[in-house]
Amino acid sequence: MKSTHLQDLLNLLDGSLSVSGGEAQVTDRRRLGATIHRLAEVSALESGERQGLARYLTRLAALACGIIPSSINDLYMARGRGEIPASFTVPAINLRALSFDAACAVFRAARATDAGAFIFEIARSEMGYTDQRPSEYVTNVLAAAIAEDYEGPVFIQGDHFQLSAKRYASDPEVEVQAVKDLIQESVAAGFYNIDIDTSTLVDISKDSLAEQQALNTRLSAMLTGYVREVEPEGITISVGGEIGEVGGHNSTEPELRAYMEGYNAELQRCAPGAVGLSKISIQTGTSHGGVVLPDGSIKQVSVDFDTLRRLSEIARQEYHMGGAVQHGASTLPEEAFGKFVEAQAVEVHLATNFQNMMFDRLPASLREEMYAYLDEKFAADRKPDMTDEQFYYKTRKNAIGPFKTKLWNMAPEKKAEIGQAWEEQFTRLFLLLGLPGTRQYVEQTIRPVVIQPDPRAYAGAEVVGEDVSDLAD
Repeated sequence: MKSTHLQDLLNLLDGSLSVSGGEAQVTDRRRLGATIHRLAEVSALESGERQGLARYLTRLAALACGIIPSSINDLYMARGRGEIPASFTVPAINLRALSFDAACAVFRAARATDAGAFIFEIARSEMGYTDQRPSEYVTNVLAAAIAEDYEGPVFIQGDHFQLSAKRYASDPEVEVQAVKDLIQESVAAGFYNIDIDTSTLVDISKDSLAEQQALNTRLSAMLTGYVREVEPEGITISVGGEIGEVGGHNSTEPELRAYMEGYNAELQRCAPGAVGLSKISIQTGTSHGGVVLPDGSIKQVSVDFDTLRRLSEIARQEYHMGGAVQHGASTLPEEAFGKFVEAQAVEVHLATNFQNMMFDRLPASLREEMYAYLDEKFAADRKPDMTDEQFYYKTRKNAIGPFKTKLWNMAPEKKAEIGQAWEEQFTRLFLLLGLPGTRQYVEQTIRPVVIQPDPRAYAGAEVVGEDVSDLAD
């Protein structure tokens, strides 16, 4: 990386940071917090060496500020052993647009509530349509932590690192390698929590549950073994598995046991002694993004909280994991979130409503421009019986990546309005999910390990995006 680029980027920070010997020194913490967004912007909107160096510098700066990408595995394992109360549910928050601003809002909510047990995540599918590779996502999150004067472990997760059933059927080796490559890229960027999702390959045509789950368990175990190969020394990455695709039939106790028995046996075969899962994702009645009605409102769905509680108990008591995970919950009514805590869900995934909040507050001219783009580029996705409200709700996530620059360049007061709305929503959700005071449990169980980033991981060409149209969010 060119020294001229380094000096140019350090100049953007107004003398608040210096770098020597692969480590950063903060000379003015307040000024760094006020200027770090400039590196996040270079990371998001530029390319080549300056982009890579901005990401590398942000990670160095975060470490110098005591902001450490970490695994939540030990907290979940302590919960599985009963050492941590099952009195809160960890939110895993997918940031699709304005990710720096959204992460700032999360950290403000966390500081206001003394919360520590929360996760930032992005799915394989979201990386495609939002144009955010792992290193950019990490940069947004760490830069936000610096901007909001946050310190301590920061949990960043790969959500739905999923195999495409269609591509696996066509060429299984290529599709498995694609997920391995994504794991390696993500770990190098600072993702120390990864949800492996091979549930797309569950075959319900088979007679027994063990046979139905066989491919899911085999590939989940194999990819877990690969995670253990590439994880940094001193870190045990938190790995999650999944029984069945979100939006299908509700999961059952026999399915959970069939998956876990098969997974544990297969992991022992392919990676003897390797650490297994910290949690298990199940289906209890929700769907990703919610179901939109013709008038644009979201259909109310029924969540089977009894199943969620029972499977969480089995996950903890019989398999010593943190518990069960609920997907696709952000569009549920707020009164549902306290029930996740009552059902002792270890984690809940939240995404679409934050995207909805942004679209609702965009300048009308920008929103209309994005919708015109969808009319042109995604016309084939419009079903004959769809209203405009349904079409735009279903497809508008696909405009986020192409309009990333215009979103970044919105008027500061508009971005502040969106950020304030997000902060208020995150604060409400943190309260409902029992997060106030959870920083003590993070401090009790997590021993952050400082991993110095490899500059070579930031010097290469940006990874080319892929077709993610058949993958879950």
